[in-house]
Amino acid sequence: MPQRYKTFILFILGLNYYLVSCNTETSQRSGQQAGSNTSNMANKIEIGSKAPEFSLPDQSGKRVNLSDYLGKSNLVLYFYPKDESYGCTKEACSFRDNYEVFKQAGAVVIGVSSDDIASHQAFAANHKLPFILLSDKDKTVADKYGVGKSLGVLPGRVTFVIDKQGIVRLVFSSQLNFEKHITEAIETLKQMP
Repeated sequence: MPQRYKTFILFILGLNYYLVSCNTETSQRSGQQAGSNTSNMANKIEIGSKAPEFSLPDQSGKRVNLSDYLGKSNLVLYFYPKDESYGCTKEACSFRDNYEVFKQAGAVVIGVSSDDIASHQAFAANHKLPFILLSDKDKTVADKYGVGKSLGVLPGRVTFVIDKQGIVRLVFSSQLNFEKHITEAIETLKQMP
């Protein structure tokens, strides 16, 4: 096959991926419901749902549980595909750059992916991330939260805002709009009592 046809096919596939990803962006806030683009919706978490308990190791190997934060602080729990990938780095750095805003809003930021502890340590050190990264190696917690794969291939990118009582106040899913995860979470926190 001539090179120009290969290039054209790759362009069409990339364009198709971009269009499908852009059209699958969803946001849910208290009082505002929308559809979802995650594929394993058996455990779909919606606004008003009780957040499922989790217990995962952070980048230093310490166990972190949802119950550690109940009654103490709001939680921004974001699931992302892979350490050091372009979009995940951009998203993590946006959370880092807005970290003080989250703290002032009484929220703790926690990132979750299937990368191992060593990968999280390197990722956090490389980008000076001041927040917790959890290793969900077998994707058990992602499954509990209904975070499936985008287009059946890529691990999902979904952000949840959970209040002090453990109730979900935001579900935002977008594979490509990395920074909107941060703005949606901040807007939700501002609207919470």
